[in-house]
Amino acid sequence: MKIKILGVFTIFLGVFSMIVPSFTGFSILLAIGIIVLAGGIARLFWAFQADSFAKGVLRFVLGGLTLLFGIYLIANPIFASGVLTIIMAIYFLADGISELATGIQHRKDGGGWWIFGGVVSILLAFMIWAEFPLSGAWAIGILIGVKLLFAGMVMLMAGKLVTDTK
Repeated sequence: MKIKILGVFTIFLGVFSMIVPSFTGFSILLAIGIIVLAGGIARLFWAFQADSFAKGVLRFVLGGLTLLFGIYLIANPIFASGVLTIIMAIYFLADGISELATGIQHRKDGGGWWIFGGVVSILLAFMIWAEFPLSGAWAIGILIGVKLLFAGMVMLMAGKLVTDTK
């Protein structure tokens, strides 16, 4: 039952992401920028706890670079969308391969849905890469939405299989 609720919720998030793709894409970009910025600040504090001056300087430089990169991601969303587009293409490809492997392992008990989800993920990876660098925040929002929609459908089908076999 829990997996069905999570599946419905994931489908809702996917549909919402596809309805407002630019909002979703820029929200993801802003969140990543804030996380990197916070990581930079944490690294700067970490630098002051170093055992030696040399280690402290190295940590401070790394923290400063991380902080600057976070600021740059927030201030330049076009750059951030380019970086995220590459990361998403890699993620969808790896996720698709993983889902395909799971589906092949569970062919006999409903693995077809995993295979289907894996093929969709791999197609999304190629779609993102084919449109790079023109794919921006809207593409990120739509493709994340499609991925969430299909992930929710897989969860619903997996929940149905679990319920039906009991």
